[in-house]
Amino acid sequence: MSWITTLLNNLNYGTILFLMLLESTVIPVPSELVVAPAAYRAATGDLDVLLVVLFATIGADLGASINYFVALYVGRPVIYKFANSKWGKMCLLNQKKVEKSERYFDNHGIIATLTGRLVPGIRHLISIPAGLARMNYWKFLLYTTIGAGAWHGILAAMGWYLHTAVGDVSDEELKNIIGQYNHYIVGGILIIVALIVCYFIASSYRKRKK
Repeated sequence: MSWITTLLNNLNYGTILFLMLLESTVIPVPSELVVAPAAYRAATGDLDVLLVVLFATIGADLGASINYFVALYVGRPVIYKFANSKWGKMCLLNQKKVEKSERYFDNHGIIATLTGRLVPGIRHLISIPAGLARMNYWKFLLYTTIGAGAWHGILAAMGWYLHTAVGDVSDEELKNIIGQYNHYIVGGILIIVALIVCYFIASSYRKRKK
């Protein structure tokens, strides 16, 4: 998708919002290659890092809301049919991925809409089972905002740090460096998610015991 590459090479608040909207639907746009480079540019003075996180999170909310309402109104059969279609495959989507997000939602409950925003492979699909389960929209939006905001904040911090650590580099070099750091970020995020889930499980257990 050359037009996505063009947008990635011309990051501003509008393109950040739009790309994160796409990333939160079913279009394969890696948020790491949007928010981190935008924050890197913010460190040079071209953008404001807080506005980068804000517009990225608004975009994620809009995209997640699209998934939520589509799932709410069209139902599981249509979702699966699209996932297995040629268009679904073009979006790197299939039924197994949708089912994986549903299992994650079923296993973790409504808190999955928060923690799921931090899990690779689940992040952009977790809004589908929320819609299928008819989760309260405003609660869904709150958890999505917190999760997406946390994820974008981490990516923005990485982008800002990279400018401090490596100085001025080309866009291609920056993408390679982000790819190297991304493995450590994903590992750290998964640990954070596990801790959050354990906290909510423990809190739920205490409430039931009382």
